Amino acid sequence: MADIKILYEDGEALVIDKPSGMSVDRPRKGGICLEDHLERLKFGFQRPPVAVHRLDTDTSGCLLLARNPKSLARFNKAFEERLVGKTYLAILAGHPLGTQGTIELSLSKISSAEKGWRMIPAKKGKPAVSHWELVGELGPHSLIRFRPETGRTHQLRVHALAGLGLPLLGDPIYGAGNAPGAKRTMLHAESLTVTRPGKPPIEARAALPADFLALGATDG
Repeated sequence: MADIKILYEDGEALVIDKPSGMSVDRPRKGGICLEDHLERLKFGFQRPPVAVHRLDTDTSGCLLLARNPKSLARFNKAFEERLVGKTYLAILAGHPLGTQGTIELSLSKISSAEKGWRMIPAKKGKPAVSHWELVGELGPHSLIRFRPETGRTHQLRVHALAGLGLPLLGDPIYGAGNAPGAKRTMLHAESLTVTRPGKPPIEARAALPADFLALGATDG
């Protein structure tokens, strides 16, 4: 098993740099998942840590784990109250109009026998808000930093496509799969900050992975 990089550690929390290709929950079809590593992430604690939120299997970067039930409840509340700050870096297939903005598109889940399930913009869906800025152009592609206010399933992937008119490079569901240099959906959870009453905030940052660097991305 590959080593998992620890980005932050204290008595309440771990933030790990989740590798792309690792599922947070055990996949029905099998394959590597975070559960296989939890015992080794105890680091002397009695209980294994528990993932507080989810990242898609393809998505790399900052993932918060709670080290006891009390901190898990506290972090769940922080997510509900939007006391968690997150940034993501994404490589988009194409160039957006403008250099920054806010996408507000409610999202709903649909399913079909042929395509399986996916998320779509829908007026009666759950509210979803993403702020974005252009970090740089990478030839025919662009590097975007997203700051989501909400954490809906596939939010940034759908907001990129429906809000900016550009899919994430390598995304097999929302439009730019099988792209040269992108063997996965090119989304990276760059940073995570959790505000805690009476304690210093949890702050973590995950360096860009090799496949982002190979396409010319920098996190400047």
